[in-house]
Amino acid sequence: MISLKERLTELLIKNNLISQENLDKALTVQKEKGGRLSDILVKMGFIDENDLTLILSQSLGLPPLDMSRVKIDPSVIKIIPQEIARYYQIIPISLMGNSLTLAMADPLNIFAIDDVKALTGFEINPIISRPKDIMQAIENYYGTDSHQMIEDLVKGISDTEKMELVRESKDEIESVEELVRLTQEAPVIKLTDAILKGGIDAKASDILIEPLEDRMRIRYRVDGVLMETESPPKNLLAPLISRVKVISALDIAEHRLPQDGRFKIHLENREVDFRVSILPTSYGEKVALRILDKATATLDIDKLGFDLRSLDILKSCSMRPHGMILVCGPTGSGKTTTLYSVLKYIDSPERNIITVEDPVEYQLQGINQVTARPDIGLTFAASLRSILRQDPDIIMIGEIRDFETVDIAIKAALTGHLVLSTLHTTTAAGSIVRLVDMGVEPFLLTSSLIAIISQRLLRKICLVCKESYSISDDVINRIGISNLPSGKQTVFFRGKGCKRCFNSGYSGRIGIVEVLVLSPKIKELIMLRAEEHKIKNISQQEGMITLREDGVKKAIDGLTTLEEVLKVTAPDKKLTS
Repeated sequence: MISLKERLTELLIKNNLISQENLDKALTVQKEKGGRLSDILVKMGFIDENDLTLILSQSLGLPPLDMSRVKIDPSVIKIIPQEIARYYQIIPISLMGNSLTLAMADPLNIFAIDDVKALTGFEINPIISRPKDIMQAIENYYGTDSHQMIEDLVKGISDTEKMELVRESKDEIESVEELVRLTQEAPVIKLTDAILKGGIDAKASDILIEPLEDRMRIRYRVDGVLMETESPPKNLLAPLISRVKVISALDIAEHRLPQDGRFKIHLENREVDFRVSILPTSYGEKVALRILDKATATLDIDKLGFDLRSLDILKSCSMRPHGMILVCGPTGSGKTTTLYSVLKYIDSPERNIITVEDPVEYQLQGINQVTARPDIGLTFAASLRSILRQDPDIIMIGEIRDFETVDIAIKAALTGHLVLSTLHTTTAAGSIVRLVDMGVEPFLLTSSLIAIISQRLLRKICLVCKESYSISDDVINRIGISNLPSGKQTVFFRGKGCKRCFNSGYSGRIGIVEVLVLSPKIKELIMLRAEEHKIKNISQQEGMITLREDGVKKAIDGLTTLEEVLKVTAPDKKLTS
């Protein structure tokens, strides 16, 4: 059987993907230090990992697999022990009859295929995937050290007789007295604490406790990406959710309606707030916990990661005595954090600042914060009417959702108030079109709007496992990147994956931003009800840095990866006069 090394050497030379000189260098490194030839070629920057996987897939006639798009059944994962999966860099994908589909970094490794076949008794159907993706999938599905506490605790709870009192049927609910008693049992308290602490330790933004048909699933959202952890048996779902309700001061007997609450815990000399949302589903109640850890929150305008030009514009606009500043972007793009940072920057004893939010995420000292409650009639619009009678200098509105809210906000901006708010649009120029579509007259926009900020969050490269690499000009041209430095080969960076970043290659997030200032030319276009692309073109001609341009610059500076930039931002169309 031909080895992957021999086949790889043949393919690279035949397809002119690498010079004989570079191949000899890689072979020399392999001879001296050992390791897989494919890994060495990628690490030395001689070939891109994606291109390498694609070439191997085409030449070997094996379908490539993007592991990020695959959801593997836990019962399939259990077929192959973790030690075998790590040793051979393989992971089972699916089981159909007697055929086990296996994602492999080296699909020609006959020893791996024979060992798995002998171990499982199944016929092996190999497919190819990137080694990094396979190792990340192994970490996600087999668990990591940070989740071992939950796994051990679950095993201990499963053996206790007390847990047998919880009925699994969704049609038969325990009595309130029984649920209250179970929430006070030590094992349930320890399990709840372990799940909360696991989310804090992983620096997660959210914890999801979800009931599925035959099991319970617990996931952490870390740096914007959901990661599944070891989950307790489903018969622990009722006491676990009831425990969350108890500490959130919610109705423990209500299982049919959504509920929202919050609670606070003390951990390692700091306080961590949790925002709780409980939603009834077909298989039981689902819990979403938003973690608001002030120790990790960045509410300093200088530490948001914005480029200096955009930051100077934002600071200048925020010091204006009146007008409206909008921050736009999808859910989870850091809009509220940006507004909080602006409020802290401009806050002073001489200013009366009032906010209306749904709900209040962080308590800011010295600022009056109102929680909107639409269920009792306290909407954004109703709150704004009352706020305007409180003699405010600065007003922050959590989100503009309808014409009534934006109408009051614009009138407030026109009558001497500085108004800050968010809008769910994808681009800064698109926000203008959206407001006009909502019914706002163009002349009101030109009179009230100061600037519009569009932002996204990119995952930062882990500093522990950071490495550099270069890509060819053909790839750069195919991607459509135009703002690279000329005259030299551009070097990009990525994370190899380590224990600190859970083998993801990323740790933390950083913001990218485009700031559209309403200049005289932009105001003329608004009055003419111009299309979005025309407004964006003029803004770029006047110096606006787009999201894609800001992201590419941060990739070149080694703060994030090019892959992350391409995933989060849309390409910029060429400017037209």
